[in-house]
Amino acid sequence: MNKIEELKLERDGLDIKADIARFAKEGWDCISEDDITRLKWYGLFLRKPTPGFFMLRVRIPNGYVPSYQLKALAHIAGRFGNGQIDITTRQQVQLRHLKIDDVPAVFDLMDAVGLTSIQTGMDNVRNIMGCPVGGLHPKESLNASPVIEAMNEYFLGNREFSNLPRKFNIAVTGCPDSCIHTETQDLALVPASREEDGETVYGFNLLVGGKIGSGGYRIASPLDVFVKPDEAVDVSAGVVALYRDYGYRDVRTRNRLAFLIEDWGEKKFREMLVRTLGRDLSPAGEDLRNDHENTHIGIYRQKQPSMNYVGMKVPVGRMDHTRMEKLAVLAEKYGNGEVRLSPANSVIVPNISDKKLGDFLEEPLLKEFDYNPNALIKGLVSCVGKDYCGMATIETKGTAMEVAKKLEKKLDGIRPITMNWSGCPAGCGNHLVADVGLIGKRARVDGKTVDAVDVFVGGRSGKYPAPALKILEDIPCDKLPDVLAQILPYHAREKMHPVKNYKKKKKPNAGSRPNRSSSAPVNKANADAPSRLHATDPALSN
Repeated sequence: MNKIEELKLERDGLDIKADIARFAKEGWDCISEDDITRLKWYGLFLRKPTPGFFMLRVRIPNGYVPSYQLKALAHIAGRFGNGQIDITTRQQVQLRHLKIDDVPAVFDLMDAVGLTSIQTGMDNVRNIMGCPVGGLHPKESLNASPVIEAMNEYFLGNREFSNLPRKFNIAVTGCPDSCIHTETQDLALVPASREEDGETVYGFNLLVGGKIGSGGYRIASPLDVFVKPDEAVDVSAGVVALYRDYGYRDVRTRNRLAFLIEDWGEKKFREMLVRTLGRDLSPAGEDLRNDHENTHIGIYRQKQPSMNYVGMKVPVGRMDHTRMEKLAVLAEKYGNGEVRLSPANSVIVPNISDKKLGDFLEEPLLKEFDYNPNALIKGLVSCVGKDYCGMATIETKGTAMEVAKKLEKKLDGIRPITMNWSGCPAGCGNHLVADVGLIGKRARVDGKTVDAVDVFVGGRSGKYPAPALKILEDIPCDKLPDVLAQILPYHAREKMHPVKNYKKKKKPNAGSRPNRSSSAPVNKANADAPSRLHATDPALSN
């Protein structure tokens, strides 16, 4: 039995909350090593690069966060932290440099606005992901947001599921645009339909056993199960229970659901799920996802008449507390106070009327958080890096921005492309699902040890997922712009992984207006807006 399993047998991780007030009085250096680990059940991480200071990971189901919660997070980051806030690839936020002395006050402020950090670390059901424009997308088969809300309520604080073999990632979506990397999840519910009694029923197909990190990338397997929205919590709980009861608990690097699926096979796992639930399961329905990924960055029509949402890129996902406060104010002024976080290091402000859209696009903050960034910035995603993560081997966010800016000067007219950075094999930057993936390392080059990367290409998300392939090793970071400048112009998604019935769409002429086949709005408001409004072409968009 490994050390973590012994620790969990001694005491449930959720019990640590009762001790936090005492830790605040005694100081961080009085906390035992075991309790430092248990604090992760409440999203508190003591990182080696910042001794004495904790990172706080806040749970944001589906990435939905109202403006008053954003303001609370900005206040906490500015008053108790170092003012920096990161949007993660699980639609959460991370606050930096918190002292244990201040954590009780921070938790009180979060409780007051309905925020929590519970079960954002260690062997729990982690933050449940979903399409950040659920309920808005004109072509979604169903709005999965109520399902995510019910699922979050069921698993949160539920001690039946607070001691799993390892972490458990769930994504639920009715979006056709493959915007949340469902193939990397332990359990994913993706949009599907079935004919029952002569009627079309909309729900989800089940995927299981996806993962990135220890042991490599495994694409989630279809389980041949169709789930109606009102069955989703029950079926998902059955999957997690199977993992809890039969998942491996010996070697931490082989404890994910993926390894149980590999050993059992999908057929046996499905049979065991039927036995656990005590009822039959419907076979999978028609997969309603598109062939191509779209991350919702840009200006789009909502299904609600005369309303729009605007997706804005936050470069490498990091902002300071003052900008988060400004974002909240803009959401209140132009929308209904709602903001949504995307795994693509971006934020979305929905419910902007045609009348207000033009003024919104002229706000100064949108010059920093661009709704139509260049192709390199639009597709750029990065993990935290060694500034704040003890596992990372290189600094990723700053390096990623520096490389992108140098490439922008070297290249002209590059097509949309995703470029994801991970600082270590844990793969938090999702580098293996990107067009270009970069994983940090220290390498010996010309007699010196330097920051370097391995380069992967051709990762694909969605209906036809495929892993990126390693093509280069040990590229020093300072030489990376020159190396990528020779690769990016020749990268072609459709050639790396051909998709059945794929048809390349014509790129709109410079200065042309979005046509009505795109998801972008065409109205008087954007006729007065800057000419850089872009047409969203699903064949080209990331």
